[in-house]
Amino acid sequence: MCAYYKDPDPQETREWLDALEGVVKHEGGEKADYLLRVLTDRARTMGIATSPGILTPYCNTIPPEQEEKIPGDSYIARNVAAYVRWNAMAMVARANKGGLSLGGHIATYTSVSAIYEVGFNWFFRGPGAPDGADMVFFQGHSSPGIYARAFVEGRLTDEQLSNFRREIGGNGLSSYPHPWLMPDFWEFPTVSMGLGPMMAIYQARFMKYMDSRELKKAGDRKVWFFMGDGESDEPESLGGLPLAAREQLDNLIFVVNCNLQRLDGPVRGNGKIIQELEGRFRGAGWNVIKVLWGSEWDKILARDRDGLLIKKFGEMVDGDFQTIRARGPEYLRQKVFGDDPDLMALVEDIPDAELWQMTRGGHDPRKVYAAFAQASRFKGKPTVILIKTIKGFGMGQAGESVMVAHNVKKMDVESLKFFRDRFHVPLEDDALEKLPFIKPPEGSPEQKFLDDRRHALGGPVPFRNQEQTALEIPPLDTFKPLLETSGKREISTTMAFVRMLSSLVKDKNIGKQMVPIIPDEARTFGMEG
Repeated sequence: MCAYYKDPDPQETREWLDALEGVVKHEGGEKADYLLRVLTDRARTMGIATSPGILTPYCNTIPPEQEEKIPGDSYIARNVAAYVRWNAMAMVARANKGGLSLGGHIATYTSVSAIYEVGFNWFFRGPGAPDGADMVFFQGHSSPGIYARAFVEGRLTDEQLSNFRREIGGNGLSSYPHPWLMPDFWEFPTVSMGLGPMMAIYQARFMKYMDSRELKKAGDRKVWFFMGDGESDEPESLGGLPLAAREQLDNLIFVVNCNLQRLDGPVRGNGKIIQELEGRFRGAGWNVIKVLWGSEWDKILARDRDGLLIKKFGEMVDGDFQTIRARGPEYLRQKVFGDDPDLMALVEDIPDAELWQMTRGGHDPRKVYAAFAQASRFKGKPTVILIKTIKGFGMGQAGESVMVAHNVKKMDVESLKFFRDRFHVPLEDDALEKLPFIKPPEGSPEQKFLDDRRHALGGPVPFRNQEQTALEIPPLDTFKPLLETSGKREISTTMAFVRMLSSLVKDKNIGKQMVPIIPDEARTFGMEG
């Protein structure tokens, strides 16, 4: 049930709960489960769209009164984010000036910026953390924002940002996360084909495995995986969900950036991708947290004692929400509230300008922080956070919530002014077209905040440890039986491989490092031992 629903008859609800407790006490859980299924079936025959335990209403999972608050001065964090947002946009825009057309993506990072900044400031732990670094799989198309954050932290230079997508000579930056091209920066390759989610799941699994085998202590390290809602249509993206739940990977947190748009159009124009993903993840056994509406909506939802607004949200499809963002506040008022006097009464004292500032949950650091905090503490299951955002957020008419947002590489002067004003970027009008890369001044509160937060969290993120422990390889004599002829007895290559693997597993030095992963037929090939 939605956190904002106001129960008109708590006494009646209490009687239902007492009755359920009585059934469990006197007739057992099986009878209680039967009754719940019968009630659900009857509700559906009456036309009530209900999916108990699977789908929840189209609202935030965490009630406002249960949200953990951001510590410290969030305005300083906002100012830091302004530098990062500007540099991420400027990097791509400069790479496409003067006929260069080097590509890159502005709109993805603008949609996910607040989400990442919360992670960088309060959650992503570096290599110096007590239990070691978290492992973060970044959404590939958001790479300009990760570079921009590293720049304001002093890890990258102006020259490197100027050479985004120009890597010849060693002073450029790769288009996407690429450990081979940037071995001391990127830890995991991500982007296409849906392989990142499966890598993250197995990474979390084998962190637990190595801890159990006493090879490497896992501690409270997390595996964070960021993906877009459109990527979920790649079959591999969701293929490993049951495994993560079955293995109780509570060290794994998926964050899905639900901006409702893919590269060339809507993800679900006539449906609801967030509800669909909620069903997929919860059905597979995951803990699900939805972050759909920013804090400004709390006041209106609290007024809605009859649940009319939540019902209205439930009737709308993703295409409706996208059209609203493209058409403006008057259309929002009419589309959401205009067909019901009781709904209109909820916002009659709110001017259009204020109504338009009531944004989606993914652009509200307070909502994101509360979700990250709850996910980090959850035990027993992996967690997915479904966060609703706007593709091209803050780009104005150049790209906010329009179908071509993914392909926008440039910003005109008016769009730059809109972007500057929207995010409080400290630049004058005459500097905008030059697209300068900017940092907080030395000694400023923003610079101190950056240094303090990364120090508290254990150092830089992303980070890739290139130190390796050499393994002591067994002498060739270990494989002597395999190197000699088998005489008249034929031996298959499979059997030879099994014998070689058995020798490695039994070796005193390298044996504990060998982890055979056998999907099936271990006994067929003599590997059951």
